[in-house]
Amino acid sequence: MCGIVGVLGNHEVAPLLVEALKRLEYRGYDSAGIATVNRGRLDRRRAVGKLVNLSDLLVHEPLAGKSGIGHTRWATHGAATVKNAHPHRAGGVAVVHNGIIENFKELRAELAAAGYAAESETDTETVALLLHQALDDGATPTEAVRRTLARLHGAFALCLLFDGQDDLLICARKGSPLAIGWGEGEMFVGSDAIALAPMTDRITYLEEGDWAVITRSGAEIFDARGRRANRPETRIQLDSARIEKAGYKHFMAKEIAEQPVVVAEALKHYAGAGLNLPEGLDFKGIDRVLLVACGTASYACHVAKYWFEQIAGLPAEIDVASEFRYRDPVLSPAAMAVFVSQSGETADTLAALRHVREKVARIVSVVNVPTSSIARESDLALPILAGIEVGVASTKAFTCQLTVLALMALKAAVDRGRIDTETLGARLAALRALPGLMNAALALSEPVAKIAEALAKTDDVLFLGRGPMFPLALEGALKLKEISYIHAEGYASGELKHGPIALIDASVPVIVLAPTDALFDKTVSNMQEVMARHGKVVLLSDAEGVAEAGAGCWKTVALPQVDPLWAPILYAVPAQLLAYHTAIAKGTDVDQPRNLAKSVTVE
Repeated sequence: MCGIVGVLGNHEVAPLLVEALKRLEYRGYDSAGIATVNRGRLDRRRAVGKLVNLSDLLVHEPLAGKSGIGHTRWATHGAATVKNAHPHRAGGVAVVHNGIIENFKELRAELAAAGYAAESETDTETVALLLHQALDDGATPTEAVRRTLARLHGAFALCLLFDGQDDLLICARKGSPLAIGWGEGEMFVGSDAIALAPMTDRITYLEEGDWAVITRSGAEIFDARGRRANRPETRIQLDSARIEKAGYKHFMAKEIAEQPVVVAEALKHYAGAGLNLPEGLDFKGIDRVLLVACGTASYACHVAKYWFEQIAGLPAEIDVASEFRYRDPVLSPAAMAVFVSQSGETADTLAALRHVREKVARIVSVVNVPTSSIARESDLALPILAGIEVGVASTKAFTCQLTVLALMALKAAVDRGRIDTETLGARLAALRALPGLMNAALALSEPVAKIAEALAKTDDVLFLGRGPMFPLALEGALKLKEISYIHAEGYASGELKHGPIALIDASVPVIVLAPTDALFDKTVSNMQEVMARHGKVVLLSDAEGVAEAGAGCWKTVALPQVDPLWAPILYAVPAQLLAYHTAIAKGTDVDQPRNLAKSVTVE
């Protein structure tokens, strides 16, 4: 989850490192630090909290040098303290690390017995101590790294800086992403291309088990067996403006507002004139779809299950990636496995993908980063085209995931002969209407904000929905929890009477997601059960639904009429706005909520 960066530059490196870390802060913001080599001397600065604290420290205690590494931390081992902040140093080596060294306790005990005692609580310091020990034994930096990597178990991306070596970085990856950037007489390392975008558009992605020795003249890459490896160089095109707030107070607000544009872009790309998905996406002979993801992406999969089964008649199974391979799933060789991840680097999802390789007919990924590990290791990758999403709570990536999954379900229906040309055209037309409807939903931000002011004073909130709106209830509750820290739960409306109704009283708001679909009357009946127990109902429906069932509700929001099949995509917007405005009313950190990180690269 942490973000790492390294630079061998021609100018003072501290400002470059801090700027790169700003672009990586979505990965963690418990602490930050940098280390440089200046005139052969290794030194570092570290600070607890967000990156601005490190920036302030560097004003008072500048750090010179044209070679350096940096880190922004999401704490795993050890609390957020200066002592536990990266870079970690032992002797003449400094280390930044993303991942978890699983055997650090055994290694730490061994090192302590040899006189190399740890000062921090982290697993990362063990790497620095191993390197220190090897260097003391007379190893060169390269040989010290080779020996150390052979001792490490777990997942890691590492970048290493050495005392007396101002033209050397060594990096390695196993289970955590890492990229090398190429410049003119300069070289760069980063957790992802976003960090390096202002410095270079020439990127080489390290593959699993790779490590590299980097100087200003280039990089020598070795594979997991220590053999020299040639990895391709990729030209990236990242619009730096997409990483700015563009006048919005928060990235999340900007990304909510971008949804009509990015959903329209995805529809244009995949369904501009008919259904235009890649030829490799073939559902003929497929007996089921296995949908695997984490967090918000998992709820997108829950919605897609309804679509695959209702539209295409294709059985769909959903698994939370973190549980998937541990339950020893029974896999069909005729199954299509679909892995959904915004970053394309989600550790649990990537591990699940590797678990099913060669056990299913086809592996397809739905990702926002087409150069990510999950995309590269899939048989076919479908980019969702959401653009860079900086806010930790996913918004536009979620609706773009839903859009691409909806189109996949339609393709499955076509391949399986479950839909005729006329119906397909009508389904696509309804999808193409969504960007305009989402614009209309965004115009409801002010009345939603007034409701949020009241929600901000509560301790518990429930969300209810039926059919494909049930996963939206789960997603709405997750959004509220993530950024406002209010306890919230989502339930299938019909399940309310099977236990959760015991939570209802006059202090508990209940958000009901109820477009006028085939299940509307049943949802209203469940809503009435809440109102009979003095629950404070917030009804999100269309004008017809509000007119029919709004009487007696605490609050109502009238959304545009939408094809019920695609209602989850539209109703995601008010759910996001509700969470956003509640967080604003509470004064929490919307873009960087406590304890979270955007890209979850550790198990």
